[in-house]
Amino acid sequence: MPSRLLGRDDEIRCLDGLIGAAREGRGGVLVLHGEAGIGKSALLEHVRETVSGFRVLDASGSEFETELPFAALHQLCVPLLDQLAGLAPGRRAALEAAFGLSSATPDVLRIGLATLDLLAAASPVVCLVDDAHWLDDASAKVFSFLGRRLAADAIVLVFAAREPGVLTGLPALVVKGLPDAQARALLAAEPVDDKVRERLLAEARGNPLALLELPRAGGFALPDVSSVPSAIEAGFQARFADLPDDARTLLVVAGADPTGEPRLLWTAAQRLGLDLTTAGAAAEASGLVTLSTRVRFCHPLARSAVYLAADAAERQAVHLALAAVTDAQADPDRRVWHLAQAGTGPDDSVAAELERSASRARSRGGVAAAAAFLERAAALSLDPRLRAERTLAAGRAKFDAGAVDDAAELLSTVDTGLLGSAELAQADLLLGRLAFVRNPVNDGPEFVLSAARRMSGVPARECVLDALEMGLMVGRASGVMDVVVREARSMPAETDVLNALVVLSREGHRAAVPLLRQAFTDDRLMWTRHPALATMLAGELWDTSVHHAVTGWLMRTGREAGSPFVLRLGLAQTAVVAVHAGDFGTAMSAIAEEEAVADALGVTPLPYPRLHLAAMRGSREELRRQTGHATHAAGRVAGLLVANAHWASAVLHNALGDYPAALSAARLAVEPGDLYLTGISLPELVEAAMRCGEEKSALAALEDLTERTTAAGTEWGLGVAASARALVSGEEADYRAALSHLEITTARPYLARAHLLYGEWLRRAGRRVDAREQLRAAHDLLSSMGMQAFATRAAQELRATGEVARSRSAQAADALTVQEQHIARLVATGATSKEVAARLFLSPRTVDAHLRNVFRKLGINSRRQLKDLSWS
Repeated sequence: MPSRLLGRDDEIRCLDGLIGAAREGRGGVLVLHGEAGIGKSALLEHVRETVSGFRVLDASGSEFETELPFAALHQLCVPLLDQLAGLAPGRRAALEAAFGLSSATPDVLRIGLATLDLLAAASPVVCLVDDAHWLDDASAKVFSFLGRRLAADAIVLVFAAREPGVLTGLPALVVKGLPDAQARALLAAEPVDDKVRERLLAEARGNPLALLELPRAGGFALPDVSSVPSAIEAGFQARFADLPDDARTLLVVAGADPTGEPRLLWTAAQRLGLDLTTAGAAAEASGLVTLSTRVRFCHPLARSAVYLAADAAERQAVHLALAAVTDAQADPDRRVWHLAQAGTGPDDSVAAELERSASRARSRGGVAAAAAFLERAAALSLDPRLRAERTLAAGRAKFDAGAVDDAAELLSTVDTGLLGSAELAQADLLLGRLAFVRNPVNDGPEFVLSAARRMSGVPARECVLDALEMGLMVGRASGVMDVVVREARSMPAETDVLNALVVLSREGHRAAVPLLRQAFTDDRLMWTRHPALATMLAGELWDTSVHHAVTGWLMRTGREAGSPFVLRLGLAQTAVVAVHAGDFGTAMSAIAEEEAVADALGVTPLPYPRLHLAAMRGSREELRRQTGHATHAAGRVAGLLVANAHWASAVLHNALGDYPAALSAARLAVEPGDLYLTGISLPELVEAAMRCGEEKSALAALEDLTERTTAAGTEWGLGVAASARALVSGEEADYRAALSHLEITTARPYLARAHLLYGEWLRRAGRRVDAREQLRAAHDLLSSMGMQAFATRAAQELRATGEVARSRSAQAADALTVQEQHIARLVATGATSKEVAARLFLSPRTVDAHLRNVFRKLGINSRRQLKDLSWS
């Protein structure tokens, strides 16, 4: 029987609860974090020794492998690789790409799903991951994905880390020092006198490993002079120093090879000429390491203590031996990494190999690894020009990996005098991106435009559009537009989107719209290069067909290429398009799916579609919550997110009849002159201004709206403009024109509002019978779509004519969460649990668990019954 850990009853109770829940099919995750030596590894060992009926899988992060993509994930899954053949082909291919078994490009989301399938097939399973603060970035992302998606699978993940770090957001438990009584009990077995015991207790501060190791060190640091982990490492190094030379070298080899593979250890040791028998016996006798089917140190601190205790020459010899025995075909990246550590100076051949490893790492999704390889390659480069180019490449890779400060530091060391014009342009592009990320209101666009000046033709024009799209994503487009247009005017005129934007800025919509349409027709690749800009320009055209086309491309490309960014943008645009078509069910489904992708990635969902949906539904509390998120997210940068929030507030307050608040919000939305947002905000400004008696403001807004919509020439735009014009003119012909245009569009919310405005005008004109017809049509449309605030306004108007509006019938979706609605809708169309799981990055068991909740809430008991319910 394993001995009970002293002072760890609460932690053990928590871990036992996780295991118990998994026995009932409810998986879970826990991140144990605390200082080195505090007992995290002991708790993992406790789980390993006490769990029964579960398969136990181990992995450990390594400070020497933080740059190798999927290193820790591969370590965890090695015992299950023989089951890869049982996975669906797409899932199997994803894991094969991650583990370097194929040349395909891996996708973290697909790899996460494949790993979930692999673990589910082996369940019940417990995964124990030590030293998680040293996980490679790619593995950490997959583990975070798994940690959020174990609710219905008999899988337990337990991590031990000094800080949660990349696993922040997962359930965590701080492991603290032992209370005094338990600390004394742990130290009781050590043969030390009372004075020494009190000093040890003071120095260890409840750290169990310190209490066990400090007495062996033969001396103790003064309290507070060094950290407890440092003192523990000193103890390990003292034991290491007492060993024979061969045993010490053998331990250094073990410390330098984080794979724990005995074959590598012994063949490298043999290459170094060590006496394997005596060296192995002495190393194990020290208690620092166990040499069995896997090489394991007694504690992660022991590994680092041993490695750091060796001198530079010994470490270089060890890495050289490990490089020699590492298979160049099966594991080229680890081999070249050892070669890089073995070098004593610049080596162009090793630098070239590192550059090739960087290319392989990037193709496998290991951007962080590519950056590390390139940075080391630069350091080993003899040729100054190659060193400068590789440093620049490393900086770009660091930026792509999210290490912004590291990227900036690397870029500052580049000798730009050695770069050609193409590389200088790349440097300017990186400076621009860095400037945007670090301070979105500064001169980021100027750096990007500087890059454009170093180029010519299409690349230059692409750089200018890059600058504009950056402005769209992190700030207002209007502020960047002036700079972009000024730069573009000096370039040769071409029939493309950039030329159309220049014309838009100089001559207005009538001249620019034909050019914008031509750009969409001639340059569909623009969607791939600038998808965010393409969606904004489609909205500027008031053209649902173009918007649908762009959105469809985003969805197809996002799913086929496995690009989370493109897929999330496509889902967000799907939701926005659906909202403005009055199809709130489709909008909620797209929002739920985008939220699932964001959750899988551990990022915040895109707020734009939620703002649009809350505004149109008239959900005051939801809009307040989303507006608060938007304002907080935007911070001091007056970005498009805030402009969306102002538009949404204007819509809601017009629906509620709070016209002063609507007018204030509409003015804020229109003021910056943003692409798309200004156009759809102008009708709200016209309505609110007229209701507040500010006819001059309404006329100015109507003139702007008319210029835009007339140029666009779409039924949607013309109908919205006619409805706004009717408010100003009071002419019945304008109300009828609005209906005539909007009745042949998919813009049902705008048609319903046109009926409402017409009905209100008729009632105030004393034509109660005619008003009832329009108000009844408005109320029916608004109610059926779920536009409750506007529907209430229509019902009040209808009552004023002497007719009571029919109440809205209950919808099946009303009782469900957004995610449950999406699952129910998919299943109602005939989708299987596996198909739904793939869409939402869940396991089929989790989908089934959600379905059970759906059935309970709706009072049904079969999938077939879902098809009979109303999901409009």
